[in-house]
Amino acid sequence: METVLRHSSKSGIILMAFAIVGTALLAATHLSTRDIIAESEKQAKLELIAQILPKELYDNDILKETAQLPAAPELGNKDATPLYVATLAGKPSVSVFEAIAPDGYSGKIKLLIALKADGELSGVRVVDHHETPGLGDYVDIAKDKWITLFDGLSLAKYSGDTDWKVKKDGGKFEHRSGATVTPRAVIKAVHKSLTFAAANHDLFFSPHRTVKKEGAK
Repeated sequence: METVLRHSSKSGIILMAFAIVGTALLAATHLSTRDIIAESEKQAKLELIAQILPKELYDNDILKETAQLPAAPELGNKDATPLYVATLAGKPSVSVFEAIAPDGYSGKIKLLIALKADGELSGVRVVDHHETPGLGDYVDIAKDKWITLFDGLSLAKYSGDTDWKVKKDGGKFEHRSGATVTPRAVIKAVHKSLTFAAANHDLFFSPHRTVKKEGAK
């Protein structure tokens, strides 16, 4: 019995040592790659934002000057999310923010929306989705140009709720036959986001909003 206990104790100590070493290695790897990953994510986000935010519309570094949007059912967000504030000559020109379409065919569809101060959409992009490849994934700019249908739209141009639907439902948006659930979800989310922004204009475009600058405490 004593021999068994000694072996068990020894095995436990060895396993603990492996666990400690493994944890230390993981921590070291995380620390060594954290800055690289952060920079990579920053560049990826910049590239995506650049697609919907023409350079002539702003003259600031929007990734260094961000605010926060509170959680809002209209945006599909349960937590506060970043608001990228583009300014031109010191005045808010475009707000870039995140929204979620919760009712995609295969789950949530995450969106990035660029909205001009006059209420016109500069562009919309799908950031993440799990729609059926070759069928519902045409909302992704990498697969199709469908998402560019939102460019230049506003509540003034499409004023009725019915307008913000696919043509099959009496709306004005083209869709692919046999794949209407996905575009329905995206259109609905963008429409709700526009309506929310119109009702809360200062939340998105007030020049007096507190803007967090990168590196500031």
